[in-house]
Amino acid sequence: MIDSASGRLRILYVGPLQPGETCLHRMEALTDIGHHVIGIDTTPTRRRRVVRIMHAARRRVGLPGDSAGTNARILEAARQPIDLLWIDKGLFIEPATLEEVRLRNPRAILLSYSPDDMMNPHNQTALYRACIPLYDLHVTTKCLNVRELLDAGARRAIMVDNGYSERVHRPIQISREDRERFGGPLGCIAFWEADRERSLTFLASHDLSVRVWGPWPRRRYHPNLKVERVAAWGEDYPRAIAAFDINLAFLRKVNRDQQTTRSVEIPACGAFMLAERSPEHLRLFREGTEAEFFGSDEELLDKSRFYLDRPEARQRIAAAGRARCLASGYGNRHRMSEIITHVRSISIS
Repeated sequence: MIDSASGRLRILYVGPLQPGETCLHRMEALTDIGHHVIGIDTTPTRRRRVVRIMHAARRRVGLPGDSAGTNARILEAARQPIDLLWIDKGLFIEPATLEEVRLRNPRAILLSYSPDDMMNPHNQTALYRACIPLYDLHVTTKCLNVRELLDAGARRAIMVDNGYSERVHRPIQISREDRERFGGPLGCIAFWEADRERSLTFLASHDLSVRVWGPWPRRRYHPNLKVERVAAWGEDYPRAIAAFDINLAFLRKVNRDQQTTRSVEIPACGAFMLAERSPEHLRLFREGTEAEFFGSDEELLDKSRFYLDRPEARQRIAAAGRARCLASGYGNRHRMSEIITHVRSISIS
């Protein structure tokens, strides 16, 4: 068991730490709640086209390259005492790296975190699978993954709901220029998926104006469906959320999602959310009171029309959703505290 008289842990935190990444938000939350965090950014430093092609090819066979030199940097940092090694979606972390960290810091906890469905082969690598038994704790946001990780050899696995960044996801005032630049009646900030395009095209074909921020394919869409083809990052993200009358939130079927980071980020921004209905969404927010949900394209259309005509109802529900986020502890600081409580309960002999 970790014994720290001050309660402050020394954490080596490994993951993509570029602005806008949810991984960075989690690291910031650990710092905000009082821990000493050393970050290692896994974002590749080389962006040349040939490097991207080689990385994609290796990823397809389950053996991605460590183009950021992450394993060596972990071993160098682990020469100093640490209480916790936090690996965020460690697709290219080598078993030998974890074993060496264990030798250098025998009482440190090794933790694997992922916001994705790690039992989906698309999200796995051979290295990740080999490392599953070496971590002391796996943390997932997917309820189905807990049992599956244990069956795959994990020592311990828990589910923790998605969180939002208290620094980033908050109500903001927008100008008329922001509204024109980012927003509109109906908006969606998401990666492309076929079912999402189908649903948004359905709305567009019924004379509703829809705007999308995200890396969608370059092709001709319905005239009422405006696709920006770039992501809304950093401060542009909460600004875009605030600029939409209705924020649409879809679940990713290949990830077997019942909730996503959008599920809590949109209400945390004090914005109106219309999301796909799921058991976990209904647990997080009261339907029709703190958020709205849909189960078909027809219901999506009906509720979009209904709430576009009722700004006061949208504002009331958005305010209640924000209040629920605060009252129920959906922020990353609370989520990280929950995880650290589990970490402290682990005994390393």
